Parts: sequence; structure tokens; C-alpha cells
Amino acid sequence: MLRRLLEDELLKWKRRSARKPLLLDGARQVGKTYLLDRVFGQREFRRVYRLDFRQDPSLAGLFSGSLDPHAIVSNLELRFNASVDLDRDLLFLDEVGDCQRAVDSLKYFAEGLPQAFVCASGSNIGLLESFPVGQVWQLRLAPLCFEEFLMAAGLGRLLDAFRERRRGSEVHRQLWSLLLDYYFVGGMPEAVASWFQDGQRVKERTERVQRIQENLILGYERDFGKYAGPIPAQHISAVFSNVPRQLAASQDGSVRRFKFSGVIAKKKRYRDLCGPVDWLEAAGLARKSYPILGKPEPPLAARARQNIFKLFPFDVGLLGRMLDLSYADQREQASMHKGYIAENFVQNELCVHVGYPTYGWEQAHAEIEFVHRCRNGAVIPVEVKSGSRTRARSLQSFIDRYRPNQAVKLVGSQGGEPNGVLQTWPLYEAMFLRDL
Repeated sequence: MLRRLLEDELLKWKRRSARKPLLLDGARQVGKTYLLDRVFGQREFRRVYRLDFRQDPSLAGLFSGSLDPHAIVSNLELRFNASVDLDRDLLFLDEVGDCQRAVDSLKYFAEGLPQAFVCASGSNIGLLESFPVGQVWQLRLAPLCFEEFLMAAGLGRLLDAFRERRRGSEVHRQLWSLLLDYYFVGGMPEAVASWFQDGQRVKERTERVQRIQENLILGYERDFGKYAGPIPAQHISAVFSNVPRQLAASQDGSVRRFKFSGVIAKKKRYRDLCGPVDWLEAAGLARKSYPILGKPEPPLAARARQNIFKLFPFDVGLLGRMLDLSYADQREQASMHKGYIAENFVQNELCVHVGYPTYGWEQAHAEIEFVHRCRNGAVIPVEVKSGSRTRARSLQSFIDRYRPNQAVKLVGSQGGEPNGVLQTWPLYEAMFLRDL
């Protein structure tokens, strides 16, 4: 059973005396159903009543009449021929985006039955035309982050060492090796579970993971036609496949801004591509990072320009598969691709542990991959260097210009002692930026 860090948030929701319905958002196949039904639901409730609107569209009939919660519960009792007690049972509306009336019902559960245990999930929540704003407690599930990948590895002592941020050659050797595995596997639950199956040789495991990743990519592409709405599905597909290619063009330097020309024929500007880009972002398949031009002062969102951003795939393993990077490629860390892989990794870790979107910094020819707002409100630079030998001219330029009280460099080594304001951390410690 794959354990997820979000389980703690689900337990907090359950323990509230009065609660809004819980809505779990996230891209397809990141494990939403498994987490809510088989892990959380079966462990914490007498019974789970799961309604999968994608699998059985006829379930929409339960919501075709009154949306009064008591009327819906009566319909459920007839459907399941059972007594439904939402003080002890969990009502789980799965793929709720396929039934707008079920989405609307969440508002009435929040108002009429605040003690009821009602949760919903969907992979197209961000694409809905209407949504019960303020009437749900919303969480987002991403692919497994690196910490969750370590949890899946079953190496308890190494996991403890990671969480305690112990340094040393043996700890680093093992964590670095697992990070390179993570670059290849990524965090999609099916791929991770397959990777850690016992009794399989590396060749068999890599081939199986690649097949899983290929099927996931094909599934996402099929979804473009089903859920594209007014946006041409072929435009969404073109942007989706172009994001990895643009990252690969960055070589070992920092990832460049997303370029709009050359993606779709006769489309060259932001306004031509904003529809498919925003669709991929809403579906959870792509994530933006906005470079701040000039001094990065809070609020960072106010300083971002909507038409200037970097674009990353939501899973580093799928990025590698879309670029046909082999397991050996990831292990060898060739200079031609390790830079953008590392930056994509840090981007995804920040999205999980710090927040979304992320921000970077640009000034003349200087560029910092990320800037991070600390708990005290200060904005600090975060440089990403995939190798162990690093020169950080842009980082020094930022320090000289703005005099931050801290700066972090993430590198492909075990890090080192602080040097003035500069701290050097191994790449796999990116999640600990949340503690600053």
C-alpha cells in the first residue's frame, strides 16, 4: 500500500466537529480514488459509498431531482438497499466533474448536513464551468514527491536520515541513487508500485515502468478530445508534446521561458496559445513558474506577467519518457539533459511542499531558477545546479544587488557548510525550503 503525506490532512478533516465536503483535485491517475476509498475510507469509516460517475453515468440520476441532502441520502438507500448513516459512513463522489448536479450538491451538503462525511474527487475540476466556491474544503493530490518515493522504498532508516537531514557520504550515496531512480520512475503511483515490486531485475522493472508511462501519456492525449470543450484538442496536444521539447532545448543551462512560436502553425503569440496552456494547467498536467523582472518583493503574484513563464510537466518521470530518456540516461546524468531534469524536479517539489505557482528572477543576463518567500516574508534566491562543480554568478549577482539574509544553492553533491548567507544543499533536500 502506497502511503501518502496527504493522509494527515484527511484525518484533520475527519476530526472536525462540523465540516465542509472535501474535494480532492489532481490530474488523472495520481491516486485520488485509491487514497480516498481504499486507504482513508476503508480504514476510517464503517462503509464507503462510492459513486463513480465516469464508470457509471446512470448514477447522475440520483441527483436529477432535489439536491436537498436528505433526499439524496434517501436515493442512496434505495440504490444500495442499505441504511446510509453519514455520521459513520463516507459518501465518495468519484469523478464528480462528470456530473455537474453532483458538484452542485456539495453546496447543499455544506449548508444542510455539515456533520456529514462527504468527499469528492475529479481530474477535471479545474475545467468545470461552475463550482461551489467557499463551500468545500479543497485539497490537491500530486504525483508522489521524493519523500513519498522514499516511503515506498521501504527503507525506514534512510527515510529517518532524510527527514532529519543527516549528512554523510553513505547517506548521500543512497539518497542520490534513489533520486536518480526517481528521475526515471517519477511519482505516478502505478509506476512507483511497479518499480518497487520484489524479485524483479532492473531491466524488467525499467521496461514495465516505461510501458506504464507510455499508457499514461496516451490516456492523457485521449482526454484532450473528450474534455477540450471549445479549445481544439489538437492545439492542447501540440502544447503538451512541445513542453518537453522546449525543456530539452535548454541543454545544461537554466530552463528558458516558454516560447509561443513554432508550437502551432500560424500561432505565434501568447493570446494564440493561452487557451491550451491554461487547459493543461487546469487539468494539472503542466505547471508554471513566473520569472520576476527586477527586485522580487512580495506579493510576488503582483509582479508576475501572465504572458511570461516557464512551463514544466507535472511529473519528472513522464518528462523523461516523452523525451525517450532511458534509465541509463538518468543514472549517467549526461550534461545534455541533467539541468532541466533537476529544475523540473525542484519545481514539482516546491509545488507540493511550498505552493503554486512558483517564481524565479531575471535581471539583464542574470537569472535565478527560483525565488522563495520565507515564513518571515523575506524573499530569497534558490539556485539549481545539477552537478557537483558549480559556479553561481547569477546567484552572487542577486546577493550583491539585494543583500538577502539567506540564499540557497541546490547541487548534485551532499552540500556543505554555510558560507555567509549562502547555504548549499543537495538537490533532494529541495522540500526543506518550506521550513525557512
